[in-house]
Formats: sequence, structure tokens, C-alpha cells
Amino acid sequence: MTAVGVIPARLDSTRFPRKILAPIHDKPMVAVVAEKAQKSEKLDQIIIAVDSEETMDALKPFKLNVVMTSSDHRSGTDRVSEAVADEDADIVINIQGDEPGLDPAILDAMVDKLNDPGANMVTVVSTKISPEDILDPNVVKVLLDENETAVSFTREASDWGSAGYFRHVGLYGFTKETLNQFTQLPPSESEKAHSLEQLRALDNGINIHSVITDYPHYGIDTEEDLMRFVRNG
Repeated sequence: MTAVGVIPARLDSTRFPRKILAPIHDKPMVAVVAEKAQKSEKLDQIIIAVDSEETMDALKPFKLNVVMTSSDHRSGTDRVSEAVADEDADIVINIQGDEPGLDPAILDAMVDKLNDPGANMVTVVSTKISPEDILDPNVVKVLLDENETAVSFTREASDWGSAGYFRHVGLYGFTKETLNQFTQLPPSESEKAHSLEQLRALDNGINIHSVITDYPHYGIDTEEDLMRFVRNG
């Protein structure tokens, strides 16, 4: 089966404008992510899906596979879907452009999961979650069932009990057929209420399988996050 990784790279972001081009050791952040993803043993191709000529120009020196996509997409998943529309892919992995600490072994585990019969969508969850994270609405929590399939996602603390919480890591994988199905569905009411795109899948009967990790890094949302990553990296 052919597996493609796509990094949706929208230039504008609310909390940290233009963060995908923020430099990490003289490379744009999204280029660092792409080079990490290229170390995956299970992905046949990595595509960066951009929405601006500025991003396209900034990435030219790094000899990466960059494609232009519409600036009108409402989500990164929609951008990923456009980027692979003409690709001969069986599996598509949506890789966040603000995860410079990405472990490529996680991408391999996602591909392996999607090679299992009956697994059409997968995400990543982490056991690294603190009591402060549970109370923080900016940290998305996941409840899994006994089959390691997602039951619910929440921003708020719930009555799951501490053993029920995993921290959601915003990486998604789909069979291409399921990706097309997902992006054609309208946003569900719970998705809109909680600003969690993955609830659209659950609300429409799409099971979300999980890869459980102890992944310690949770993305770059602010300039402070970036400075901490550069300092510790």
C-alpha cells in the first residue's frame, strides 16, 4: 500500500502569526518538520501543502516537495485532501507543521495501524499528561475504549477519572477513501461547539483508532514555545 504524508502549511495563524516560517537553526519550522518526516520508513512521499507564494519561495532552498493549495480551506484536513487528490495513495497521514520535535517512528506506527483491516482513521495519543493538563482547556484530552479506539475528545476536565485520560497529539491518518468521505461531511454540531474537528468523525460513525505513545512534545503554539524548543533542542 502506498502511504503519503502531507504537511498542511497555512501561513497565517492566530496565536503565532507566520509560525511555519519561524526559524529553527536557520531553517523554517515547516522545513524542519518535513525533514523529520522524511526519516519515516513507511511513508513513500512527503508533501508540504502551502497557501502562499511567500511560503513557496521560503522553502525553495530546501529541495522539498511543495504544492500550492487554495487559501480558502477551513481546515488543514481539507488542505491535505486537495494535496492528494491526484496522488495514487492508499494511506494519507496529516502531519502538523508546528511539530518540529516529531518522531518519525510515530508516523510508521500510524501507517502500520492503517494497514490493519477495519482501521480507516487513526490519531496519536500520549500518556504524558499532567494534572495541570487535565484542567487546561487548551489541552485536548482523549478517552479510549478497551480496543484503543477513541470514545470521546474534550477540552474540559470530565468524570472519566485520571486513568482514562490521554493527551491528544494532533496527527491524523486516513485511508484515502475515508479522507474523501470525511472532508465531504458538513461540520457537526459538537465539532462547532467544541472546535474539535475530530468530533465530526465520531458523530458520523467513523471510528478513530489510536497509536499510544509517550511522546513528550506537544507542538509550537506561541513564540515562547518556540524559544523553549530551540533552547532545549
